[in-house]
Amino acid sequence: MYEAFYGLREKPFSILPDPALIYWGPNHRMAYAMLEFGVMNSAGFTVITGEIGSGKTTLVRLLLHKLDPKINVGVISNTPHGRKELLQLVMMALNQPFDDKYSNLLFKFQKYLQTQYAERRRTLLIVDEAQNLQPDALESLRMLSNINADKHQLLQLILVGQPQLKKLLTSPELIQFAQRISADFHLKPLSAEEVVRYIDYRLKAVGARSSLFSNEACAAIAQASSGIPRKINILCDTALVYGFATQSNWITKPIVDLVIADKQNFGIFSSEPEAV
Repeated sequence: MYEAFYGLREKPFSILPDPALIYWGPNHRMAYAMLEFGVMNSAGFTVITGEIGSGKTTLVRLLLHKLDPKINVGVISNTPHGRKELLQLVMMALNQPFDDKYSNLLFKFQKYLQTQYAERRRTLLIVDEAQNLQPDALESLRMLSNINADKHQLLQLILVGQPQLKKLLTSPELIQFAQRISADFHLKPLSAEEVVRYIDYRLKAVGARSSLFSNEACAAIAQASSGIPRKINILCDTALVYGFATQSNWITKPIVDLVIADKQNFGIFSSEPEAV
C-alpha cells in the first residue's frame, strides 16, 4: 500500500515472524546464543522466556532454518491434558504413529529415540507457549528426557514461553525439573534508544534510503509499545499507512500520536502505557 510511496521493497513492520528482519540487539543476540548453545552442547533443557511479541518465535524460526539436517525436530504448541496426550503430541510432531495406550506409546517413543541414536541422528523437541503446561506435563517431559544411551542424551528439549513459565519452573514441585535446565534466558523489552535503532534497521533492511520517523515519533512509539517489538511493528506499520494517506514524506510525532490514540480507543493498547 505505502511501499512505493516511501521507496520500500516490502513492508518493514509485518507482525509475522521473519528471521530475515531480526534486529540483533544485545538481548536477542544473547537469547539466540543460548538456543545455539543448548543444541550444540546437547543440553537436556533450554528455556527462553519473554513477553508476548518480544521475538521468541522469530528466534526459534531462525534456529529451525539453521539446524543440522541430521537433527530430527518436533514442535508442539498445544496444551496437552495428561501424559498420554502429551506423548501423542510429541509423536505427531516427530511424524511418528501413535497409540491410544500409554505403555505402547512410551515403548514406541523409546524405540524411536534409540533407532535415531543408532543412526547418529539427534532428536530435538521444541515446546512453544510452554507457560500453558501443567506441572504434571512438565514432569512428564522430564521423565521422557531420562531416556539415555550410555552417557548420551537421546532427547533435547527447548521450552519457549511467556514470563509465567519462569515462575512456574521455580515452584517447589518442579525443583527436579529446574535442576535439569542447562541454558535459559529472558528476553527483555527494548530500551528507548534501542527502539530508535530497531525502527531504523527495519526500514533500511527493506530499502529505505533515510530514516522516515522523527526522533520524537520514535520516542512516542517507544513509550506506547513498552519496547515490545510486535507492538512497535503495529504502531510503525499503521503510522506509515497514516503518513501515506496524508502524503507525508516524514512520520512525525503528531501522526504517531493519532495512531496511538486510535489504537487506545479500539482497546489494542492500554490507555496508560508503561514507561520504557
